[in-house]
Amino acid sequence: MPNYYLGIDNGGTLCKAVLFDGLGTEIASAASELVMITPQSGFTERDMNALWEANCGVIREALAKSQIDPAAIKGIACTGHGKGLYLWGKDGKPCGNGIVSTDGRAWEYPPRWERDGTAERVFEKTCQTILASQAVSILRWMKDHQPEVFGNIKWIFECKDYIRFMLTGEAFAEITDYSGANLLNLRKKCFEKELLAEFGLEELFDALPPLKGSSEICGHVTGETAKQTGLAEGTPVAGGMFDIDACAIAMDITNDENIAVIAGTWSINEYILKTPMLDRSVMMNSLYCMDGYYLIEECSPTSAGNFAWFADMFLAEEKAAAKAQGKDFYDYRDELAGKVAPDEQSIIFFPYIFGSNYDPQAKAAIIGLDSHHTKPQIIRAVMESIAFCHKVHIEKLLAGRKSTRALRLGGGVAKSMFWAQIFSDVMNLPVELIDTDELGTLGCAMAAAVASGEYADLAEAAKFMVKIKCRLEPAEENAKIYNRKYELYKSISGALENSWRKFYA
Repeated sequence: MPNYYLGIDNGGTLCKAVLFDGLGTEIASAASELVMITPQSGFTERDMNALWEANCGVIREALAKSQIDPAAIKGIACTGHGKGLYLWGKDGKPCGNGIVSTDGRAWEYPPRWERDGTAERVFEKTCQTILASQAVSILRWMKDHQPEVFGNIKWIFECKDYIRFMLTGEAFAEITDYSGANLLNLRKKCFEKELLAEFGLEELFDALPPLKGSSEICGHVTGETAKQTGLAEGTPVAGGMFDIDACAIAMDITNDENIAVIAGTWSINEYILKTPMLDRSVMMNSLYCMDGYYLIEECSPTSAGNFAWFADMFLAEEKAAAKAQGKDFYDYRDELAGKVAPDEQSIIFFPYIFGSNYDPQAKAAIIGLDSHHTKPQIIRAVMESIAFCHKVHIEKLLAGRKSTRALRLGGGVAKSMFWAQIFSDVMNLPVELIDTDELGTLGCAMAAAVASGEYADLAEAAKFMVKIKCRLEPAEENAKIYNRKYELYKSISGALENSWRKFYA
């Protein structure tokens, strides 16, 4: 009987359960949209009980579709959005809603810690910029604004660690996720009360669960969970990993030759090195899911999720037209945008619905419209500008290395060959696509396969479970056009930098 592995992914918009065999072939999948709660401007939350119910639902559905014996599943692992915060209370239930990675309520803390020297001191240990969406910022906001919730905290979880806790009843902190939250001493690979004290959070030291690796077993499916999900009681559950690690390992990022680009809710741009980048040229260093490597990352909530918002707000007619013609909306979008040449318009869109690359207070904008512009031109401009925002990050990554062989592209953008080609042209680099639509859950399946003993490590798992689908080369003329438009993008963005705070005055 073949072995199977279940990957579970809770991202910015969807909950997914996908079953793979030991060669990385997708057997069955199920997905459910997750409800975002926005109680006020800058707040993005999720009902933790509803989140767990959604996970149970997609697991049951995936198992039903697969028609395999649950006992044939030899391992499970979870991934999810990093940053944000999911708290378990001393009263045995969630401490209110989970906080999603696009949340900006704690925007005031990173600049405050920059001014008072805290950021400089902690960088020696965490090797990363402090972000408003990280656990340290949100926890400090909670201490100052919701002391009753703060005092009830038993466990500090990242998203996927909460789901694993619900599967197994055991609390662990998987190392890749927590190393990206400014909670961990990256050099010593441990939690420290002294580090928490720098943020005024030392009383929470015992609320940090024991650390585990991505491919370590972190418990087994409980009897209650088996009843809720249809899984076999006792199935091993591996640590899993931060979604940016899961996608990278599922792109066979096992050395420093390629850059991984994940264009989903967040713009994730990353590669791996055996030493962290400590010259402040990049935003984030975290521990990678492969021992001995650091993940070097530039990120912001500025990617394809902004197009989904744009479509919901302004493209109702196009959605209706696609439905009437029996077409997928996103295929129809590509058809419309494809009728516009790269040099036909110079419209600039700033994909800042959840803040910009470096300013959580920044706002989205479309600049450069006049009376002759058409809807397809605007659609193409939005797609191009999301690629420009990725390029801001990629330029910073490339400044720290001589070259890159190719970009490995994942996320929603990778489902569109048209948009993937725009990325290749904008970056003036080859783009390679992986032969799966489910990178995050494939990365989880790889971790579960290692934890079960089928593969010795993630590098070996990648050799058997990752397949390249195609490679796109940049078009020279388009690259020249996009370089000019990118300079315009940067110029206008820079001119607006000091204006965003006025929206809050």
